[in-house]
Amino acid sequence: MINHLRGIIFLIFIIPGTIAGQYPDSGPDYQNIFLNNPGLTGSEGAAGIRLSYLNYYPGYGYNLFSGVLICDGYIPSLHGGAGFFLSNDYMGGIINDLHGGFSYAYHFQAGRGLYISAGLSASLYHRGYNFSGSVLPDQIDPAGSIKFPPGEALTSEGKNVLDLATGFLFMAGRFFWGISVSHLTQPGLDDGENTGGRLGRMILFHGAGEFDIDTEKNLKLRPVGNCELKKGYFSAGAGAVFESKFLSVSGLIFGDKEKNIDLQAGFSLDTGNLEIFYKYRFNLASGSNILPFSLLHQTGIALSLNNVEKRKISRTINYPDL
Repeated sequence: MINHLRGIIFLIFIIPGTIAGQYPDSGPDYQNIFLNNPGLTGSEGAAGIRLSYLNYYPGYGYNLFSGVLICDGYIPSLHGGAGFFLSNDYMGGIINDLHGGFSYAYHFQAGRGLYISAGLSASLYHRGYNFSGSVLPDQIDPAGSIKFPPGEALTSEGKNVLDLATGFLFMAGRFFWGISVSHLTQPGLDDGENTGGRLGRMILFHGAGEFDIDTEKNLKLRPVGNCELKKGYFSAGAGAVFESKFLSVSGLIFGDKEKNIDLQAGFSLDTGNLEIFYKYRFNLASGSNILPFSLLHQTGIALSLNNVEKRKISRTINYPDL
């Protein structure tokens, strides 16, 4: 019975919330950011692989999680960066989104001290369904028992859709900032009659800086910020990362249109070629009083494969460790 109730909660609250604007994204996550801004592809120079796992609403048994694999690097013969990504969004055992694609960014120098990277990504979404064991509201009779079969037949047929994204990255001095537009094709992951199932275009603004704290340049302070705009949805966040040679800690605060205020803390351990990272986000205040206290946690590893020579026509940056 508990599993049936979880299915009801998921269908009533989680799915409509996602369609209405709750984007399955972890904010300014520079471990996976070129998923949202292809302009960052290869901007770190060295080729690398990142694996991460995100668990949404941990501890509540909703069974919502995502796994992400990305690989990118700077390729001199292409005058830019290239990479691929694969993600799996598992939503309550009912919906499963597989998302994979390729990204390319052209790097060039636009002026004295100003470098620009222009990127484009193409990907394929596959949405699959599994309605076995789920319960809809019309299956519950007045006495509270469950009746089978449901009054409405549900199809488990999957769907494949194409998605495109574009973005730009600007680098000057101690700062870099970017802008991107995701879901250019506004892919409809549900059936054609359900317009609410379309992923609306999302505009992302993000930026970060780097300041040395000590004369040996082993300690750094990295201010970061981002803003997401989407039809019916708005969120913004800001914070900072304190970095040493091997250890980094971060703290950020977020707010959105629904008057939710979230706090995120994280850390990473970096040995040079291998980085291990973790972050946790929780809700301080909820405008709708629906969000639980624990929102998400993420863990993963980043593996550097090789180093490349920095060229005058391009510039490499170090992402904030968050």
